[in-house]
This record gives sequence, C-alpha cells and structure tokens, in this order.
Amino acid sequence: MSRISIIAFVFFFSLTVLFFGCNKNETKTNSSHDEKSSKVITKDEQAKLTPDAVIQNLKEGNKRFIDGKLTERDYSHQVHETSHGQYPEAVILSCIDSRIPVELVFDKGIGDIFVARVAGNIANGDMLGSMEYSCKVVGAKLILVLGHMHCGAVKSSVDNVKLGNITGLLDKIQPSVQSFPDYKGDKSGKNYEFVDMVGKKNVTETINSIRKESPILKEMEEKGEIKIVGAFYDIETGKVEFLDK
Repeated sequence: MSRISIIAFVFFFSLTVLFFGCNKNETKTNSSHDEKSSKVITKDEQAKLTPDAVIQNLKEGNKRFIDGKLTERDYSHQVHETSHGQYPEAVILSCIDSRIPVELVFDKGIGDIFVARVAGNIANGDMLGSMEYSCKVVGAKLILVLGHMHCGAVKSSVDNVKLGNITGLLDKIQPSVQSFPDYKGDKSGKNYEFVDMVGKKNVTETINSIRKESPILKEMEEKGEIKIVGAFYDIETGKVEFLDK
C-alpha cells in the first residue's frame, strides 16, 4: 500500500470512528432527555403532593425560568399521556397580560397546572367555579393568585376609567385603590410605585374574596387540603415573589 493510500485510510477511519462515537453519545443523551421531558403528573403523584410541596415546585420552576434553563419537553408525548385524564398540582389565577406566559414562568408542561386568566386577576363567579372544579373535583393542591408589576387593569382602576364592560371589572379593584389613605405620593396611573402597591393589595383582596365567596374552597383550606396564596411577578426580571398570607 502506498504512503498516500495509508494516509487516506487513516483519515477516513478516524472520521468513521468520530462519527459513530458522536452519534452514540447523542443517542444516549436524547434517550435520557426524552425519558425526563415526557413525564406528566399521575393521579397517585398528585394525591401524594402537599400544598407546600407544590409551592416549592413552583419556586424551583421560576428559578429555572429566570436562569434560562427551562425543561425541554416532548409535548407530543404529553398530549398523548394526558388525553385520558389530568391531575394538575395547582390552579393559577393570573392577569391576561401577554408578558406573563404562566406555564413558562413556572417551567410547567401539559397537564401540570390549571391557568385561569382575567384582567386584574380578580375572582368573579366564573373564576370561583373554575377554581372549585380544579381543587374539589380534579384534586389540585394550591390556588395561586398571581399579580404583576405595572398592571394595566390596576392602572386603569387607579385612574377610574369608565369603558363598557371594563367598568364593572375595574370596580372590583377599587377597594384596593382606596386602601392607602395616608399615601402622600401621586395617586395616579402615572406613578408606578402606587400602581404596584395597589396591585399587591389587589392580590390580597382577591384571596380574601375567594375565601369569602367560596365556602367549598375555604373549607378545603381549613382542612389543609389546599392552600390559597398570592404572588407578584416582576415583568423586568421574570422573578415571582411569593407574598405573605
């Protein structure tokens, strides 16, 4: 065999080894990844969850979201696995704001959480019924009321906006607007410090409304079957701050 032939043989042999070695590692990585990302919550897993464990899960998911380490998921598999039933761990009542993709914010996949959305994250009759279904019927362990910075609904309520059906919705936020009689700053929608103060208060008022207007959910919380908690989303950082009850 000539010297050129030997060099060519060694070159192509090296490429072959490199190709199959990389392909083998890739197959192993993908196999492990698919096994992890295809997982959905089962009925038994949901039953064993505690409200505090769910809160911790959400905090850890938000940390991954902030760090840019979202779980890659096999959504096609999750669609198939959840087609026969769903066992979410929580129901999250959020504002409709497009800057808050709730499932991504907590790094959750298909079947992991219920998400109820309405401007100003208020609790009207339809929302209460949805949360009762989520917890009493399907078994969710947590109700999280999620407000956020610079909320347009809160800002509009602060400015006493009147417009069609929006008027009635904003009226539900007014008790929170009126909760700061001693505040000395500008009480208008231009002052985001005040808007965010009202926004956090609105989360608390929504929680109080849930307990007051839903005997079912109040009783479940008193028995320790669920928790009803609040949180506030920072639209500049993506961080979720869990608020004290």
